[in-house]
Parts: sequence; C-alpha cells; structure tokens
Amino acid sequence: ALAGSKDSKKKKKKGLSKGAKAESKVAKESEAERAKASAALWEARLEVTEISRSEYREAARVLARNNEELTWQQHCLEKDTVEVISFLKKQDVEKEEQIAKLKQQIADLKQQAQEENEKAEHYSAQLKDLEEKFSKKAREIGLIQLELKTIKEFRKKKAHMEKELEDIKENMRISNREHQETLGRLENRFIEEKQLLEREAEKKIVMLAERAHHEAIVQLDSTGRAVFKENVRLQEALAYHLKETEELKKVKQQLEEDKAFLLQEKETNETLVQEKVRQVTLQKAQIQALQHKVERLEMALGHMTQEFETEIQKTRHHALVQNQAGMVEINKLQQLLEMKDREMNRVKKLAKNILDERSEVESFFLEALDQVKREIVSSRKCYKQVAQVAYQKKMMEAFAGKEEYPKIRTFNSNAHSTNSVYRDLQEAEKWTNIQQGKVDIGQLTWEQKECVLRLLFARMNGRERRLIVDISSARGVCLFPVNQKGNGFDELITESWSLKLEIELMSRVAK
Repeated sequence: ALAGSKDSKKKKKKGLSKGAKAESKVAKESEAERAKASAALWEARLEVTEISRSEYREAARVLARNNEELTWQQHCLEKDTVEVISFLKKQDVEKEEQIAKLKQQIADLKQQAQEENEKAEHYSAQLKDLEEKFSKKAREIGLIQLELKTIKEFRKKKAHMEKELEDIKENMRISNREHQETLGRLENRFIEEKQLLEREAEKKIVMLAERAHHEAIVQLDSTGRAVFKENVRLQEALAYHLKETEELKKVKQQLEEDKAFLLQEKETNETLVQEKVRQVTLQKAQIQALQHKVERLEMALGHMTQEFETEIQKTRHHALVQNQAGMVEINKLQQLLEMKDREMNRVKKLAKNILDERSEVESFFLEALDQVKREIVSSRKCYKQVAQVAYQKKMMEAFAGKEEYPKIRTFNSNAHSTNSVYRDLQEAEKWTNIQQGKVDIGQLTWEQKECVLRLLFARMNGRERRLIVDISSARGVCLFPVNQKGNGFDELITESWSLKLEIELMSRVAK
C-alpha cells in the first residue's frame, strides 16, 4: 500500500511538471512572434526613413548645386558691374576734358560774335536809310506782283474752266445718248416679253383645252380637281407677269425723271458758260491795262536797282577797311591764345598725374574687395555645411529616441522661412556684437570687413574733387577750385595719398 501511494504521488508530480512546461513553451512562442512583428515593423520604418533620407540628401545636393551656380552668377555680375563702373568713370574724365575744351571754344566764339554784332550794328545804321527807300518801292512792286499773280491764276483757271465746260457738254451728250438707248432697249424688251407671255398663255390655254377634252373622255371623275389646280397655277403665273410689268413701268418712270434732271442741268451749264465768257472779256481788258502799268514800274525799278548797287559798292569798300583793322586785332589775340594753350597743357599734365594715381588706388581697393567677397562665399559655404551636418545629426538622434526632434530648418533663401540658415548669415552683417571704444579688425566678420572697405571707398569718392581749368580771356590765369575745408590743389594730392595708405592698410589686415 505504501509503495502504491508513492507511485501515485510520483505520477501526479510528473503531470504537473509537464503542464508547466507546455505553458512556458506557448508563452515563449507568443513572445517570439511579437518580437518578429515588432522587428518587421521597425524594418519597414527604417526602410521608409532611409528612402526619405536619400531623397532629402538628393534635394539638398540639388539645392547646394543651384546655390553654388547662383553664387557664381552673382560674383560674375558684381565683377561686370565693377568693370562697367570703371569704364564709365573713364568716360566721365574724357567728357570733362571735352567740356573744358568746348567751354574755351564757346568763350572765343562769344567774343567773335560780340565783335561781329558791333560791326553789324554799325552797318545796320548805314543800311537803315536804304532799307526805308527800298521798302517803299518793294511795297509798290508787291502790289504789282500781286496783280500779275491774279492775272496768271486767271489765265490758268480760264483754260481749266473751258476744259471743264467741254467735259460737261460731252458728258451731257453721252448721258442723253445712253438714256435714249437704255429707254429704247427697255421698251423693246417690255414689248417682246409681253408678246412672249401672251403667246405662251395662248399655247397653254389650247393645250389645257385639248388635255381637258381628252381627260374628260377618259376620267370624268377627276376633271374638276385637275381644272382647279391648273387654274390656280395660271393665276400665279399671271400675277408674277403683272408684277414684273409694274417694275418695268417704275424703271421707265425713273429714267424719264433722270432725263428731265439732265436737261435742267444742261440749261444751267449753258447759262454758266455764257457768264464765264462775259467775265473773260472783261478780264482781258483789265490785263491790257495792268500790262502797261507793269512796264512803267519795271522802268522805275531799273533806276532804283542802279542806285542800290552804287550804295552797296560804297558799303563794301568801307567794310574792307574795317576788316583789315580787325585782322591786326586777330593776330594779337592769336598770340595771346598760344600763351593760354601752353598754360593749359601744363595743367592737363598735372591732372593726368592725379588721375593715374587715383586709378592705382581704385584697382588696389577693388582687388581687396574681391578677396573679401571670396572669403565671404567660402565662409558661408562652410557654415552651411556644418549647420546641415549638425541638423541631420540631431534628426538622427531624435529618430533614435535619444532627444526631441529639432525645429524644421531650411537651407535655401526662402523669404517665408522662419528658421533659415540665411538668417544666421544675415546676423553676421550686423554690428550688435561690437562694443564701443577701440575695435580690433580681427574681431570683425568678413561681412563687416566688406562694409568697412565699402565705406572707405565711399569716403574716397566723397573726397574726390574735380580739377577745373578756367582760362580767363582777360587775365590768362589758371584757377583751381578749393574743397569745402578751403584746401587747394596741393591739399587734394595729399588727401589722395593718405587715402591710398588707409585702404592698403585695411586690405592687408583683412587678408
């Protein structure tokens, strides 16, 4: 009995251990399935993330390439702008030289014009009396010429009017002949059509009578209907012919009215022809009287012409004497002008030296600006790359769950972006980080250095003063204008050299 109880206890323990093992096996299988599902889910997420990451990298590379192209285009445009500005400044200098020459020429021309005006006033006083005499005779000659012009115009109009009258008569004859021919044709056509209609009507009546007789014999029932239809058709044909007859009558009446109008116009034209013939007769008499008057005036004009030529010869002799005196004065002025030209050449050499020195300063300054721009482009490109790498690193850490996702940041120049890398680049141009007092040039950013160089260039352009050469026609003195501080030509040269040294020092520090 004890052995049997022991065996039963052992069997119970074995059954319990087998059930626990089965439950643990089921639990492990469910955990493995959940792990597989979670792994598949994370693999899908990882694949989607890798795809979006590759697309983002490709878009970033395209944007970087576009940005580099735009930067290069901007650099080329700035370079072209600088070249155009230098070329325009060179043209301004040449134009200023031309303006100075033209001013001198204008002064000489004004002096010559003044002398000529004085001579003209002297001559005008002498010619005034002759002009008064000549004006009286000219008025008389003008009246005669006006009358002659009227006569010539009438002669021209006479032939034209006669030709118009002949044309009107010829047109009237042609119109009458055409009217008669048209009227005859219409009457003949009306009679022929009337006769034709009558013959056709008679033929149709005979044919209808014969047809009615035969049909009456064959079909007496349909006789009334056929006769009615034929009567209706004949009535329509008769109405059409009557309407055409009325239209022909209207055309005939219109032609008769046109004929009456043409006859009336013919009578009016004949009356006008008679009136024009009477006017021509009167004008012929007036022409003969005016011709006699013209002959008398031509004789008087010949005498006046001889007197006027005598006065002109006297005036020419007097003008020749005055011209000889003027030539002596001109020789003196030419000698004075040669002295002024020598003085002008000396001033031009000085101005050329100043312009050459300034061109050297400008070229040196432009090279410094170009180098600073290249440094700005390089530093911005490096900053963008570093910022992009840091942003991608934060996104990967946030994706891994180590920290929160950062704010969305753009790496292109979008005006509507609230967190763009270009805003950081714009902050480099501000002066908020500079304290008052002495500032070391090494503490400035490349954008601030560029601003300083541009301010120096603006200062140089502000200090530049034009060299104006004014050769006085009375004294022959070369004058240099002073600037706002009262400095003269020597002070201008000193300022240009000091400004050149400042720019050279600033560009070396920037490098």
